[in-house]
Amino acid sequence: MEKTLIQWHPAFVAAMELELSENRKELYFEAEYNLNTKPLEVDLLVIKKEASAEIKNEIGKFFRRDNLLEYKSPGDQMDIDVLYKVLGYACLYKSYGKGVDSRPVKDITVSFVREAKPEKLFKYFAANQIESTNPYPGIYYILEGFLFPVQIIVTKELESDVHIVLKALTRELKKDHLWRLLEYAKKLQEKFDHRLMDSVLEVSIQANEDLIKEWRGDVHMCQALLRIMEPEIKRLMEEGKEKGREEGREKGREEGREEGREEGREEGKEEGKEEGVREGIKNLVLTLCELGMSRADTRDIVFKRYPLSEEKLNQYLEEFF
Repeated sequence: MEKTLIQWHPAFVAAMELELSENRKELYFEAEYNLNTKPLEVDLLVIKKEASAEIKNEIGKFFRRDNLLEYKSPGDQMDIDVLYKVLGYACLYKSYGKGVDSRPVKDITVSFVREAKPEKLFKYFAANQIESTNPYPGIYYILEGFLFPVQIIVTKELESDVHIVLKALTRELKKDHLWRLLEYAKKLQEKFDHRLMDSVLEVSIQANEDLIKEWRGDVHMCQALLRIMEPEIKRLMEEGKEKGREEGREKGREEGREEGREEGREEGKEEGKEEGVREGIKNLVLTLCELGMSRADTRDIVFKRYPLSEEKLNQYLEEFF
């Protein structure tokens, strides 16, 4: 039994949204799509808003209009009965359309995502003359033998440079891939993408404690990590400042007189500065804690980046450490 319950499925949904982000405007995502009653749900439903939309990501090239994705976390079984169960979900999805045949079979696909290749399932295919093709590394198509076309995605076999995020959902994360993942995160521009990446990183760190332990006490490694995370820290600081400025403007409006507006603006600046520093330090301290840094080393690193008074620095550390 795992010491900590790792939330693989939300991280998978986040990873898939990042994988397909180039075509976000052409797609509709719905996690844990409810087929009828509660336990009957599929992990992710991806709908192409326009049937003619061309998906750039290798995984999405298989998609038709309605695409059901089932994620099997590390250690989960995947055999022929599991495959038929999800195909059954696809049948339910097809039958619950708004009108008769409003969801044609030809428009539906089923995809499975699993870290390791399900060898017994592929032996079943071979024994029953069910053909599979391998158009891209780690991606297998089964186009005949079942009611719906099936795609099996083996994340361990995917190209590391192409599927950086999805390959991070593993207990066997390598240090070089973690660096690649952090570099990828550094380049994200949208706040929504940052939230998705946070979900993936949280699971990757939880699932790879041994890798994180290798970094414990290594100040140089942590400093390098912080350089990569600098844009994220600055983003949080700017969000805090903007929040403070908005609160100040609102206070000025409520006062309804020049003195009140000026006071509000000034207080807004101060609140924004305080909130920005607080969010930046929070992000920094939590990252260092996850990497196992001691309180003393954390204090030194924070002090170098935020020249605060001894009292204020200790106050922040007590709050977050």
